[in-house]
Amino acid sequence: MAEITRQRTGAFLKKLFEILRLHPEGIQAGLALEKLRGHFSLSAYESGIYEASGAPRFDKIVRFATVDCVKAGWMLKHKGIWTVTDEGLAATEQFKDPTEFYREACRLYAQWRASQPGETSAPSETNETLLEVEEKTTSVTFEQAEEQAWTEIEQHLRKMPPYDFQDLVADLLRAMGYHIGWVSPPGRDGGVDIIANTDPLGTRPPRIKVQVKRVGQRVDTDGLRSFIAIVNEDDVGLFVSTGGFTRDAEAFARNQERRKITLIDSERLIDLWIQFYGKLDDKARARMPLTPIYFLTPKS
Repeated sequence: MAEITRQRTGAFLKKLFEILRLHPEGIQAGLALEKLRGHFSLSAYESGIYEASGAPRFDKIVRFATVDCVKAGWMLKHKGIWTVTDEGLAATEQFKDPTEFYREACRLYAQWRASQPGETSAPSETNETLLEVEEKTTSVTFEQAEEQAWTEIEQHLRKMPPYDFQDLVADLLRAMGYHIGWVSPPGRDGGVDIIANTDPLGTRPPRIKVQVKRVGQRVDTDGLRSFIAIVNEDDVGLFVSTGGFTRDAEAFARNQERRKITLIDSERLIDLWIQFYGKLDDKARARMPLTPIYFLTPKS
């Protein structure tokens, strides 16, 4: 990192935060880095790669710098999605100069680090630098592994044929203890893809009506409203969408007073799949087989 100045790193971060500002619901880290790269003419050093890993140096420079921003409370990283916080937006306004912006992030990182249990009161400057590099390396390694895993799983879901995806959701509901009364065959389904019950005969309420959407875009309020229209007051509506939901749609579902509506995006679907993986049968697991892999956990 010696061949890049704080001013240059700060410029990268300031532009990154401009990109994040345009995506208040978050953006995939890889896409954010791709957009960021397009705003700069990179030097030979910045555009190079690390021989040992083959990783692009530019990506690593930015990822290392964002560790400071996360600990400063300026941005969030969650399963490969980067989001700017209100504090981060305020910092971009307060610190116009890129060098000062990055310096403040580093100061807040050091403040966070000093507050961690077991930290010595006054480590030498050399040891401090070595420890920071070690901690940031662990953090970046973990986030890249998590990001790659979630990206591959989400891509697997989005490439899955629609009716296979529908069967995957039905398999998950079975593993959760529900009884599947009906799964829509190919063709028009009237807005309901799966009907599940809490007992084998379907005699006890509530009946669960499920709509499944394997799409890339977020479901908006209009898309949700058409589903809610076919959910009776004694039913529970379950809407599964790989593309997620707009904030307005989420608020619309929460504010339903006469109908119970649950929204499941790809993240929650995968979390549930992992949680109930042990209760899936072999045929179900084959639809999305997963294997746990362990990494050192960064300090939080």
